[in-house]
Amino acid sequence: MDKVRINKMLTSGLVAGIVLSVLSYGGLFLAVNIEFFTPFFVEYLSGVFISDQSRDFFFYSHAMLISFALSFFWDRSRSIFSGPFLLRGLEFGITYTIAGLLPILWMTYSQIDVSETMVLSWLGFGFFQSTVAGMIFAKMNP
Repeated sequence: MDKVRINKMLTSGLVAGIVLSVLSYGGLFLAVNIEFFTPFFVEYLSGVFISDQSRDFFFYSHAMLISFALSFFWDRSRSIFSGPFLLRGLEFGITYTIAGLLPILWMTYSQIDVSETMVLSWLGFGFFQSTVAGMIFAKMNP
């Protein structure tokens, strides 16, 4: 890979990471504070999700990590997506959701005591993240 290509990949990954961080944690803050969603978040009080705070960094750095990983994936696969940037981002999100998320969430649901609602929310959240990132990549690194 040449320097220009690497620079585009890193820059678009950084921008996507910042955008996803703001949208993800802003959305989480709003969802936790809206009474309609409160029963859903009670599920996270189970012993499966309670942390001793030594691993909180991994939770908060997730948006950056997924953005750089998706940026690499975009760089390697962007030629198969065509059309306007919104459509390319949507196709990228669908592709990642089916190929990357669905199999691991299938295994998670089969092995860990989590509800269907929780797994479907993770699937939807991953689709949202990969679609937004795909739109950013399609604009910044076409």
